[in-house]
Order: sequence, then C-alpha cells, then structure tokens
Amino acid sequence: MNTTAHMNYGDWEVVQEGFDQNFLGKTESIMALGNGYMGIRSAEDETYTGETRNTFVAGTFNRFDENEVTELPNVPDFAKTNMTFNGKRFALSKGEVLDYRKALNLKNGELTRTFTWEYEELALKFTFRRFVSKLNYHLYASQIVIENLTDTPVATTITAGLDGQRTNSGSQHFAEGTKGILEDTYLQMTPTTTQSKIDFAFTLTHTLDGADSKRVADIGRRRITRDECFELQARGKVTYEKRVMVYTSIDNDVANHAVKNLGQISIDYLKEIAPVKFDKLLADSAEAWQKIWDTHPIRIDSQNPQDQLAIRFAIYHLHAMTPAHDERMNIGAKGLSGEGYKGHTFWDTEVFMLPYFNFSFPEIAKSLVTYRYLGLRGAHTKAASNGFDGAQYPWEAAWPSDGEVTPVWGAVDIVTGQATKIWSGFIEQHITSDVAFGIKQYMDVTGDLDFAREMGYEILIDTARFWASRLEYKDDGVSAFYEINDVIGPDEYKEHVDNNAYTNYTAHWNMGYAIALIDRLKSDEPEIYAKLDEKFNLSNLTAELSLKLPMVYLPQPTEDGIIPQDDSYLGKQIIDLKKYKDADGVDSLFHDYNLEQVNQMQITKQADVLLLMLLFENLFEKDLKLKNFDYYEPKTTHDSSLSLSTHAILSADLGKLDQSYDFFQKAINIDMGSYMKSSDAGIHAASLGGIWQMIVFGYGGVRMVDGKLRIEPHLPKEWTELEFGFDYQGESLTLKVDKTGMTLVKSDNGNDVHFTSKGAQYTLQNKLTISQ
Repeated sequence: MNTTAHMNYGDWEVVQEGFDQNFLGKTESIMALGNGYMGIRSAEDETYTGETRNTFVAGTFNRFDENEVTELPNVPDFAKTNMTFNGKRFALSKGEVLDYRKALNLKNGELTRTFTWEYEELALKFTFRRFVSKLNYHLYASQIVIENLTDTPVATTITAGLDGQRTNSGSQHFAEGTKGILEDTYLQMTPTTTQSKIDFAFTLTHTLDGADSKRVADIGRRRITRDECFELQARGKVTYEKRVMVYTSIDNDVANHAVKNLGQISIDYLKEIAPVKFDKLLADSAEAWQKIWDTHPIRIDSQNPQDQLAIRFAIYHLHAMTPAHDERMNIGAKGLSGEGYKGHTFWDTEVFMLPYFNFSFPEIAKSLVTYRYLGLRGAHTKAASNGFDGAQYPWEAAWPSDGEVTPVWGAVDIVTGQATKIWSGFIEQHITSDVAFGIKQYMDVTGDLDFAREMGYEILIDTARFWASRLEYKDDGVSAFYEINDVIGPDEYKEHVDNNAYTNYTAHWNMGYAIALIDRLKSDEPEIYAKLDEKFNLSNLTAELSLKLPMVYLPQPTEDGIIPQDDSYLGKQIIDLKKYKDADGVDSLFHDYNLEQVNQMQITKQADVLLLMLLFENLFEKDLKLKNFDYYEPKTTHDSSLSLSTHAILSADLGKLDQSYDFFQKAINIDMGSYMKSSDAGIHAASLGGIWQMIVFGYGGVRMVDGKLRIEPHLPKEWTELEFGFDYQGESLTLKVDKTGMTLVKSDNGNDVHFTSKGAQYTLQNKLTISQ
C-alpha cells in the first residue's frame, strides 16, 4: 500500500510517522480517547475531506426514524480547531510537512501531534496535545502551541466552538436546543435527542497565551464558534487551550438533571479549574490511569517488543471504552471509537471481554453482568414475540430494556445488487446461552454470592426456560429427540442451518446447569428457592427440563472424528481459500461470491465448533480437538476479529505453539498492524479482550473449567518469561512462568486457593512453585 504514513511503536506509545490524507481512519480509531463515559475519535484538529469526526457519550441511544434502529448519536464536535495564517487555511494537504509525528501515550491517555509546516512564506512549528480525563469523566482538554520560525509576523485566526451539524452518516439525532455565549466566556449548547429525549449540555471555554487577540463570535444553525484573531510575532510562540464539559440528563452522578442545572454545573467546574494548568489536569487524569496499570500488571519477556505493547494497547482501550460508571450500559462492538455496529452490545462482551474484567476488575465485571439482568424485560419481550417462554436475549442490545435492536438490512449483494438481509436478530440465538455462560463465569471467578442470589440465578433459570420452549420435537422413526432448527451459529456465513453444534451444546449446558442449580437451591438455600419458585414454578420447570435434556440432539463425531458444524456443512463444496486468507482486510471473499453462494460452501467465518471445544473443553478429548482443529481451521477465513484469539488459545492447548504464536501475531495486528484501512469503522473491541485471553488463558494457562480454577502454562518459544496478576474469589494472585515452571504467589493471608494443574490438585497458601 503506497503511503507516506506508517505506524511505529514504543514501550507505551502507538505512533504514526508521516501524514497521508488518504489514511486518516487508522489513527482516528486506534488512537481514540475515552474514559468509558465519552469517547472521541482522534481526528486531526483541523478538518479534512475523508475524515470521520465522531464523539459519543455512552448509553445515550436514539432512534432517528421508525425505520431505523437505535444507535449512539454522534454528538456535537468540540475537538475541531481550524486555523488560518495570513489568510491561508491551515491544512497538511498543502505545503511541506516535516517530522510529522502523531502518538497516543497509552499510560496517561494523552494524544500528541508534532510537526513543522512550510507553505509559501510560512514556516510554523506545531505541538498539539489533548486528553479525555479519567478522573473527571465529563472533562476534555486540549492545547495547541504554535511557533513562528520566520522573521515576519503572521496574521493568525484560530476558530473553535461547538459543531452540532455532526450526523451519524446522515442521520441527525438532535433537536437544536439553546446555544450562546455566557458571561462572555463560556460557549454553551444544549441539544436534545429527538426520540429518546436525552438532554445534553456542552460547555466550552478557551484561552490564548502569548498574544493579544480580538475575539469574534459566530452563531449559526446547530453551531457556535468564536475566533481568536491576533498577530503571531516573528520568532514568537502562542499557546491556545480549550476545555470542555459534557453532561447529559441520564448521568448517574448528577442529582438535578434539568438542562439549566447541567449547564451551570459545567460553568462552575470550569471556573474552579481555570487556574489549574493543563499539565496538572493531565497529571490528575494520569494518576487515575496509573491505578489501572498498577492493578495486575502484565510483563512479557519476548523477542518481539510489540507483544508487550499489545497488551497495554488492549487494556488501554478496554478501559477507554467500558462504561464502568453505570450498570445500565455495556460495551459496544466498536467501543466508543466509531459508528460501526451503532454502539450496540453483542455476545462479544460475555465471551471475549468480560473474562478480562472478571479476573482483573471484578467490580466492573459486576456492572457488565448487571446490565444483562436489567435487560431481562427486553429478553422476555423478544421471546414472547417469537412464541417462546423465558428470556431470549437480543443479538444486538442498546439501552437494556430496548430488547432487539439489530438492523434488518446490511451490505449490498454483489449478484442481485440489493441490500442483504441481516438474519442475526431473528435466528442467531446462541447469544442467550452466551449470556448465561458469562453470568456463570462471573460467579465462578468472583464468588459473588450477592449477585448470584439477587440476579445471576434468575438469569440462568430464565434462559433455560427459553431453550426448553425453543426445542423442536422430531421422531424420525428410529428415535425421538429435540433439535434446534433454522439458526445461525457463530459462523455467520452459514444461515438457516439446523442443529448448529455450538448452539445445541450450549443450550444443552444451559438447561443442565439450571436443573442442577434448582436442585441445589431447594436443598441448600430454601429462601432463594422460594423467591424463584414464585416467578418460575420451579417444580414444573424442572420436570420439563429433565424430560427434554437427555433428548436434546448433540452432533456427534463422524467416523473421521469431525463434529459436524451443522446438519449440512460437511456435505458442502470445498474451495481453496488461500487467496482470501492472504488478502489485506476482510470480506475479500465477497468480491467473488454473494452470501448465498458462500452458504453452500465449507467456508467458516470464525471459530464455531472450535470455540465450543475451547469454552467446554472437558467435553472433548484432545485427539478429537486436534482432528477438528486440523479440519476446520483451513476452512476458516478469520473474517471476524473474534476468530484469531480462539485459534491461538486452542492451538496452544493442542501443543501447536508455533502456529499459536502466528495466530497471536495476526490477532495483535488487527488494529495495530501496518494495514492502514483496518480500523476505519472503529477499534475491534472483542479482539482486545482476545489479546488478554491469549496471554492469560492461552500462554499463562489460567482457566475456569467446570467451575474450578486450572493453571497449565505453555509459553511460545519467543517468550522467556511471563508474569501477571489476577483476582480469584476475593484473593489477589500473581503468576510467574518461565521455561522451568511456574511460581504462584498470594498477596495476603486470606483464604487458601485450590486449583488443578495437569491433573494434580494443589493448594496455595502463600507461595507455590511447580516445576515443568
């Protein structure tokens, strides 16, 4: 790919060297700023054709039109800052740009840009800095330092403000509200979302140091700006700073949500911090980030330094995008870094991202699983609308009570020229057992009995109710059994299939676990049993589940040891996928085929049977896993960013460490790699959780298996040592692994920790070393 821009990396930095207007989206996404409350794509301060300027506030979903689904609205842009010098508009697309460097410091969340710009008579040196505060979630701050490198003064105008003309690819989500300049200092705009009626208050103030300026305001439709007009002296320097406060009427840290009050709170805080230097505000935010870095740090001694950076990159973005402050919100598939997937929550949370929080920040994990409890109403609505009982979770979720919000139409079909119908919201039903699996994993790792009794048990039973009603009875004359037809499994290239193995096995697990849970509650926790019995009539439900469970059809291995992905997969055409697997980007397959054609081939988008074998590893012998890995991986395009981490972990389990490390390298380069178009739509959130899983679950060997802790490390040859911490049922542990074995240390004298390793039982009291 021909470009003057390229990526570079340091210990804590993601760096772009060189500017190329054709590839703006890469760093807009992978250098996105956020604190879980709001997220900002790191578009350049000045504007360009082809850019994507996005700012999102978590949970503020709105539906533009009854024919569209709800999405996170792109809120008014306050990061934009345009400039003119001697009447010439500043843009790096003209003139000469020297020493361009754009960098995200993962450690403190600061974005910087530095370069020298020469254009006609102008020679200017720029330093841009910005951050979203991790201490005060409502605060954004930026600073621009401009140095005149010539002996001639430069007439300069800096224009900034609030641009409410932003849309979501054309959909305008806001009624304008009020706007104006208060106290001759504060630019304020208070729009309201059109359908969800969420009020916003945006308040901006700016200062200029190093020159006397004339201020000129301009108010237009959905925008308010103010110019700083001044003369930049010969060899002179100015510093321009901007501070913005963002509040909404659904914020849970504000008592009075009236718009007037939100605006006044903003002004009061901006007054309070007016004397505080930019560097001090950044240091306060960095201190909040440091608390995250000090919690279970991960150290990798590798031949490839980028391996260490990859986990820092993943952890930074996981905390930048996760709304840890509010249990009514969850993680979007693109986090808060882009419009992709409309800010919706998928199974990505439970299967790929929740494990990181379970083992590292259990209080955040609790918020994420509580979101699913709050979503029961929407799950009941979906089940009932489809003629089922219980809780059928939506494939895509937004505000927890909204229920299903998956769009109906998607990308163009290259054969018909028409939009392709998105069937996931109708028939990709494994999401329900994925949610149940995530709830169970949270309870196993944390030992949080309060959550289990108040919410978790109810979800696990309610989802089992759904599966019991979803099963379809069949008598083929030889045997009678229950099957699950017309579904999409994790492999979304196979639509309308019967008896997808992943779906059937996970539904079977969900039902079986509910039976055991109800039985245990009846004998051990009669009060909890009685409360749930009022809701579910547990004796009748147990009888139904017990009758149907042994008759659920579970696809069995063929004579060659292959678990059929579904009833029809193994009979479909096989083609050579090398061309598509080697291509940059994803979906190159669809340059040659439409989805209906791909549906008739043995082509898998992402791990399906193999994911089942990873999540429920005790159900399958190693030899069977090997045969299925060797069968399905060559047929997998890895067109989903969820795929590579599963393959990396499973291949490590199977002793294929060289292949595993190759998957690991490909996985960490989904966003960090050199391909400059990989992240245009936003960061790949689930793949970031996958990076942590590859390191901790894969090479560190920490895993929950059948509700018990198991630790079986295996390092790739490129690594000499791995050290990380994790939480387990209230205890803080540190694991150090090298080629000779592992050492496990418990940080206090709390409860003993019991775990297994290679079939042996161990008890950790304080410190334990196990040789290889």
